[in-house]
Amino acid sequence: MKALLVAMNAKYIHSNLGIYSIRAYGLAHGIPEEQLRMAEYTINQNREEVLADIYRHQPDFIAFSCYIWNIQQIKELAAELNKILPQVPIWLGGPEVSFDAEQLVADDSWVTGVMVGEGEETFREVFQAYSQNIDEPELTSVAGLVYRDFDGELVITAEREKLPMDKLVFPYQNMEGLEHRIVYYETSRGCPYGCSYCLSSVEKKVRFRSIELVEKELQFFLDRKVPQVKFVDRTFNCRHEHTMAIWKYIYEHDNGVTNFHFELSADLLTEDEIEYVSKFRPGLVQFEIGVQSTNPCTIEAIHRKTSLDVLRDKVARVHQSRNIHQHLDLIAGLPWEDYTSFQKSFNEVYAMKPDQLQLGFLKVLKGSPIYCQREEFGIVYQDTPPYEVLFTRWLSYEDVLRLKQVEDMVERYYNSMQFEAALPFVAEQFGEPFDFFQSLGKYYQEEGFNGLHQSRLQNYEILLDFCRENTRCDEKILRQLMMYDLYARENLKARPDFLECPVGKEQKDWNRQFYQEDDRRLHYLPEYSSYDWKQTARMTHLEHFTFSVPEYLATGEIKEEKCILLFDYHQRNPLSHQARICRVG
Repeated sequence: MKALLVAMNAKYIHSNLGIYSIRAYGLAHGIPEEQLRMAEYTINQNREEVLADIYRHQPDFIAFSCYIWNIQQIKELAAELNKILPQVPIWLGGPEVSFDAEQLVADDSWVTGVMVGEGEETFREVFQAYSQNIDEPELTSVAGLVYRDFDGELVITAEREKLPMDKLVFPYQNMEGLEHRIVYYETSRGCPYGCSYCLSSVEKKVRFRSIELVEKELQFFLDRKVPQVKFVDRTFNCRHEHTMAIWKYIYEHDNGVTNFHFELSADLLTEDEIEYVSKFRPGLVQFEIGVQSTNPCTIEAIHRKTSLDVLRDKVARVHQSRNIHQHLDLIAGLPWEDYTSFQKSFNEVYAMKPDQLQLGFLKVLKGSPIYCQREEFGIVYQDTPPYEVLFTRWLSYEDVLRLKQVEDMVERYYNSMQFEAALPFVAEQFGEPFDFFQSLGKYYQEEGFNGLHQSRLQNYEILLDFCRENTRCDEKILRQLMMYDLYARENLKARPDFLECPVGKEQKDWNRQFYQEDDRRLHYLPEYSSYDWKQTARMTHLEHFTFSVPEYLATGEIKEEKCILLFDYHQRNPLSHQARICRVG
């Protein structure tokens, strides 16, 4: 008998931890490797191609891993599979189907059943039942199922008990096929907090994997120099001893390549933890921190217990060392948060200077506490996944559309990390950063840019045109700041016409002399000692400014003086990916 575990990821770069974990558990408990296969696709792949590929596997039963981002595609695909493989049972599992399994089985005739909750042991037992009798498996004794029996009757078996974390099997036997993808990993399940919008709040008790096992598994990633390992632990730092043991191990065994991503609560960070991570190699770890809102009424309504002052202080403390990428999240559409309140939340989080600021929108997930409170809060949302908010008692649909524009501008101009110098200069013309992003978003809409792909250079040109029409900022300074940003990211072969800054003969002569004087060149670029000056010139860039851009970035003050900067593209900042920049004149 052959079973096929199927995942449909949002993008190729992602992988599906669920099916890797289920397969590893099954193989460790006696299922032959040739009888348990995996297939990963993306939601953007052609449906006919995916359908054909699954058919060619000729499975005896199929199990899909279901989330809000893929359930529609899975339903459409599975309905077609049922036509070409009518005798093959189709099972669903995952968070998107675990909370309305009865309705799903009742509504869709192609669904054989749903594995509710954690799937490792449930899948193994279902596989065993089919192995014993493929036509009429005995499933009533398998906990955690909702299915239709042979008489068409709905059957709900006993609730599945949670497995101890140490009984789970490490999902990765090798890294074949994962070389250029994000690898997901977990050391705990559950969350001690009760945030009403989150499914993790359903399970208050947290189960941890033993540090002895975790260390062996971390070493597996380190030995293979996996580019990024993303921990899916919901609140990674909820237990100090567990947190420190993992951070201590990755620090002491750092391979200089692997990055570890953690979701954590900044206000829970201890002095010991902040001091310890300040020693990390830049790029060794990154933090994702859910702020969600700074409105006290909103925080109380969603059952979070966060001190904004403490959070702000901890984020600032981590930021001081400039070695950890911090990603801060906000959610629009939460109770008691109107447009003005969200604007205040945005400005307060923006002031924390995160490396990325994600403006997300409430997803009303089946099984979450806020799903049960949706009428109380007047939350109206999309009927189809991802169940995103349309409007609330406090936030109109028009407000949501305006915030979508702000979200797009934040992604283009802030989260891209491509406008380090120009963005603060422009934003300060508007008083508050939210006002700037709002105005820029409106400009994009009015000019017909929404929905169109713009290149990086086009984003610069549009920003320059926007400033000409909507601000009184000094255009000469703005062009120089844009020049800085452009060369900080890439070694342009041709200067963009819209910057109107031709290179004069005096500058060309100065640059040539710099590279030809061995002592001076090698003082700033000793690692290029084996290259001649022409090779070095091709791998770096010299740019002349009429004011000190580094001083402006450090102090916010514009000081008129000639400043010559060297951009070295072989020594990039691991956090911002900018070239190494130093002043040479």
